[in-house]
Amino acid sequence: MSETIDFYFDFLSPFSHLARSELARIAEAHKCIIAWHAVDLTVLKKAVGNTGPGNRDMPVKLAYMKVDIMRWAAEYAVPLTWVGNYASRQMNIGNLYARARGAEAAYVRDGFQAGWGSGGKLDDPEVLRSLAQAQGWDAEDFLRYVASPEAAAAYEAETAAAVARGVFGVPTMMVGGEMWWGND
Repeated sequence: MSETIDFYFDFLSPFSHLARSELARIAEAHKCIIAWHAVDLTVLKKAVGNTGPGNRDMPVKLAYMKVDIMRWAAEYAVPLTWVGNYASRQMNIGNLYARARGAEAAYVRDGFQAGWGSGGKLDDPEVLRSLAQAQGWDAEDFLRYVASPEAAAAYEAETAAAVARGVFGVPTMMVGGEMWWGND
């Protein structure tokens, strides 16, 4: 029986983009299954009392972080271009659509490529439409789903389950009862 790696991510996170690339390689090498969990990073942070300013609100930290992220991208040989915005909710919700179709790995790979690989705006309807089409889905059905109250409720439940499990940030990986946080 294969071990399952629960991967908690938010498409707004460049560190999740980096971790995903390495995690796919590691899972394949060790014959593990990845369970993909798109969650709301802001909700996770608030749940544990992390209410301070975000990295993007601290210019000195952000400047360093950008250099560090590019170092990691070079180390992993992963394309990285700063996203057009951080409005990841609909792209995150789209992971649930992908899950229902057994296509999470491809969707997550292509979603990170559309954002951090190509610099796309995460909430741009054309980016989302292209992402759906790349999966072979009806783009209009996908766009209706990611904007629906039912999908929003499922996404909030996915995030609440992560909070209950002790996830406080992204990327987080869990194997059995052990947690790893960060792209490294």
